[in-house]
Amino acid sequence: MRMDKPQIICHLEKSVNFSVFDARWIPCSAKFVVLGSHPNGSGALQIYEINGTEVTLIREVEKGKALKCGTFGASSLKDRHLATGDFEGKLQIWNLEDFAYPVYSVKAHKEIINCIDGIGGQGICRGAPEIVTGSRDGMVKVWDPRLKEVPVATMEPAEGEATRDCWSVSFGNSYNVSERAVCAGYDNGDIKLFDLRQLSVIWEANLKNGVCSVEFDRKDIQMNKLVATTLESKFYVFDLHVQHPKQGYPHLMNKAHKSTIWTCKHLPQNREVFMTCGGSGSLCLWKYNYPQNRIETDGDGLKKGVIGTAELLQNVTLSTQPIASFDWSPDKLGLAVCTGLDQAFRVLITTKLNLL
Repeated sequence: MRMDKPQIICHLEKSVNFSVFDARWIPCSAKFVVLGSHPNGSGALQIYEINGTEVTLIREVEKGKALKCGTFGASSLKDRHLATGDFEGKLQIWNLEDFAYPVYSVKAHKEIINCIDGIGGQGICRGAPEIVTGSRDGMVKVWDPRLKEVPVATMEPAEGEATRDCWSVSFGNSYNVSERAVCAGYDNGDIKLFDLRQLSVIWEANLKNGVCSVEFDRKDIQMNKLVATTLESKFYVFDLHVQHPKQGYPHLMNKAHKSTIWTCKHLPQNREVFMTCGGSGSLCLWKYNYPQNRIETDGDGLKKGVIGTAELLQNVTLSTQPIASFDWSPDKLGLAVCTGLDQAFRVLITTKLNLL
């Protein structure tokens, strides 16, 4: 083992009595929320706090329907409200101090909300606070919590098109008050990039395997890079700097984990570093290296992008079951929480990230 490389250390591990689907750090704290489903189908929500080498359960709430996903991305650092998507298709926003009634609630989809992302909060003050949801009903919808009942944008299959299960959504390109994009990944391998200002699809591709996760390297800059992970052990990095009219965006494809790659999360403090999580219970830490020149000219005089390389920095196996969700702490470099299908969550520390 090379000690000059980052090390991924399992700091704490805890089993729970329900199926865990997601975990999210509460901004500006040493606390995180864990979301899931009790055996009877009701929603499980727990809040934990880290105290040195211990993790303490400080709040537990049971809700009507199983909770699939959550985000703090649309909430201010003052409020720190949690938005959740459930198995019934409901989008709800919760005050962590009072779970009696949601701050906001809407029947967002006809079926389960598989994925959720938020933007406009957490000190990123460009544009409105918005939440995007993707569902088994094939729809991707953008919500402004200040508006009741009606989404501000809906992306749905064209008339006559087959409905595909949306597995992942991500906000990006929010570098000023008017620009914003959403990327969505689907079960048939489709990946679509929506421009919310133009309300149109500006790029699409098919990765031939179900797209489990999509994420921009950062939400609040002009589109730079996007990572998509799929079934069958593959992940893709797209350079979004230049879009060629025929070839689209350049990309690289890597195989990892020897199984489904469930999710990818970029390090908040360094957008070139990201973690992928596998169906084999493994984690892989990567660093993207840019090419010497990101743009070149083709034979027709048109600009096209040039892709770099993804370097594997470290990998570790934590479980025999898939690691299905992962979240870096926005406040403490290298601190993370992940959840597995073994009804457990783990708090991780990744070292030497400051040297990359």
